[in-house]
Amino acid sequence: MLILSPVKKIGFLLAFSLLASCATENDYTEITTEAEDQELKSTLIKLSGSLNYYKLPNSTDYSKIPADPKNPITEEKVALGKLLFHETGIGLDGKTETNKETYSCASCHHSAAGFQSGIQQGIGDGGMGFGTFGESRIIDPLYTEDMIDVQPIKSPTVLNAAYQKLMLWNGQFGATSKNIGTEANWTEGTPKAVNLLGFEGIETQAIAGLSVHRMTLDKTFCDSNHYSSLFDKAFPEVDITERYSLVYAGLAIAAYERTILSTDTNFQNWIKGDADAMTSDEKKGAILFFGKAKCYQCHNGPALNSEEFYALGMKDLEGPNVHGIIDDVTKKGRGGFTNNPSDNYKFKVPQLYNLTDVHFFGHGGSFTSVRDVIAYKNEASKENAEVAASELSGKFTPLNLTEEEIDFLTVFIEISLSDKNLNRYVPSTLPTGLCFPNADPTSREDMHCN
Repeated sequence: MLILSPVKKIGFLLAFSLLASCATENDYTEITTEAEDQELKSTLIKLSGSLNYYKLPNSTDYSKIPADPKNPITEEKVALGKLLFHETGIGLDGKTETNKETYSCASCHHSAAGFQSGIQQGIGDGGMGFGTFGESRIIDPLYTEDMIDVQPIKSPTVLNAAYQKLMLWNGQFGATSKNIGTEANWTEGTPKAVNLLGFEGIETQAIAGLSVHRMTLDKTFCDSNHYSSLFDKAFPEVDITERYSLVYAGLAIAAYERTILSTDTNFQNWIKGDADAMTSDEKKGAILFFGKAKCYQCHNGPALNSEEFYALGMKDLEGPNVHGIIDDVTKKGRGGFTNNPSDNYKFKVPQLYNLTDVHFFGHGGSFTSVRDVIAYKNEASKENAEVAASELSGKFTPLNLTEEEIDFLTVFIEISLSDKNLNRYVPSTLPTGLCFPNADPTSREDMHCN
């Protein structure tokens, strides 16, 4: 039986009527697929002017990857940053001796979870265990809640971060773009003061995050662990008295993070010209995404994200596996940073690639599947009682999608946007020889790393 595309177009009907008299069932499939291809192409071109607008550059094509003018991407910086991002050896400021050198940036942003955390709330220092994709990380029993390094919001991904000017859900890191005019909130003595260095968000977060998450290094560490020559190659123009520091470690990490791109996905391969890279159902979902469902209004461009902040009434971190205090500043999102009441409960629009690698969605991890998020936006009924209806985004309105259309959207986001080879961004070994992304005994056992 012929199953027609849910999105019927005049061109398809004309093609169908002309060929129906002699077409076989296989011909019908080809006609339908061709029609979907043409419809998707015309939709994307109408929105952006070119299919290439959605194309992610190759991770080694540094000239095409968005970069901070103050921190140009170089092969040497990327090589150094790739190691430092995963280096458990710089986890030297842990609260206990036994937990030092057991955590890294990748503890909360690893490839197995799409460069997010495999749990609802990331744990750096004070965590133990890994599991298969980070799902088994728990608090070390030697740590009390006031000792552990946890984030009061779900760990955002660094995947495709090159397409963000500001970092974190509230956008507090970054001295450019929408943060121009927020200088009064770059409080001295807090991580936000790193904005005073003048870098974009990725660089600012990388520098600030090293100290916040209890990592450190110096010339002695670099000399002892074969890092000095890597810093020398990455930053030959920097005075040797400043070169081996968290600032330049952060800049190298940022350069590396900018190259972590989901280039090998069905959608990206379709954009590049492989008409068979996406199935009919994936194309139906894409047509809805860039059409009736209006997902593109917030999720657009190569990373399917934006620099905007919206209040969608999602819950904050809560539940039995959430630790520490989720303060009002965090709950207010962008408003907690800008101190502007009109920004309250607004959070940055995230990118949409590799979401099948994680199991918690939303800034509070209150959803457990991509389909749940789509259904939530389709219904447009807030789940957070603290957010007043008047504070919700005007774009948070019912989409009137059918269950079948929600299924098609889910297929597009889960399947078409999934890069199955993110391990290409992970080093094989570290100069210190330590295990990563974690190096505590339980994690080493989970990962079969000695």
